[in-house]
Amino acid sequence: MLLDVLQGAEAGGFILIQDTVKCSGRGILRCFINAALKRGEDVHVLGFEASETEVCEGLDRSCVQKLHFHKGFPDPLGWMCRSSFTVDQLTSQHITKLIKDSQHVKAPVLVIDSLSLVLRHHDPVVISRRLQELRKGGDIKTIISLLHSDLHLQGVVGIVSHLASTVISVAPANNEHHAVATTTRRTKSGKVMQEEEYVNVSKDVTLSVQAKLHQHGHVRKEQNVAEADPASNLTFNLRLSEEERKAKEKVALPFVFSKEKKSALLRPTLGSGRIMYEPDANDDFDEEDPDDDLDV
Repeated sequence: MLLDVLQGAEAGGFILIQDTVKCSGRGILRCFINAALKRGEDVHVLGFEASETEVCEGLDRSCVQKLHFHKGFPDPLGWMCRSSFTVDQLTSQHITKLIKDSQHVKAPVLVIDSLSLVLRHHDPVVISRRLQELRKGGDIKTIISLLHSDLHLQGVVGIVSHLASTVISVAPANNEHHAVATTTRRTKSGKVMQEEEYVNVSKDVTLSVQAKLHQHGHVRKEQNVAEADPASNLTFNLRLSEEERKAKEKVALPFVFSKEKKSALLRPTLGSGRIMYEPDANDDFDEEDPDDDLDV
């Protein structure tokens, strides 16, 4: 599944790569940059944590001219005036202007390296709202971001993850040359798919993927596809045999009328629809016409 996401990043999508101090996800982030460049797409990188040299190392040199690096490292807050882009400028208005000034023929890819530095200085709800505005604005094809999940509260990670269309969580594997990537992808129809794979990033920024088999050989999980059977694994039987089902259908229910009874109730009789009223001795009955003064 990870290769499918890598080779065809969807328009309007938000791909979030979650890593920890035990296993870095920057290699996978660079693979996404390289794949977008090879597809002929322009890529804007907001580099808050790594230099341009580190980000560009190993990328396809024939396409690197389409990479637009906005320097935020090593001064992401702009305190020393050494950055061309700061965390405070991560707004939909500023980035939209940045993209339009580049005069691209097609909507480019936006890469944020990393979102953790931004979230340390801004409200997660505000940042999520800005990311959503960028997704819906139409000026950016795809947003790809790195997030160090062990630096934030679980609630903050959950807010950003809920906004993403694809979440890739990386963790160390038993083999030191590989990592385990858990890809969770939500389709437009609402179906959620998840798959665990072994991944390795080579020096030329090529991603190798190997399926990770679980029990019974299952690799991919799909949620909301099949519902659990509530009648399974019970100490008593909730199902009917064929004979029991036929006997149940023959039982006459007290609140269900037969055709004969329904016909008898609906058949008209003499005097039907007439109201007979006998005045009582205590009734206040006035023989005079109360509206006789209206006669002309």
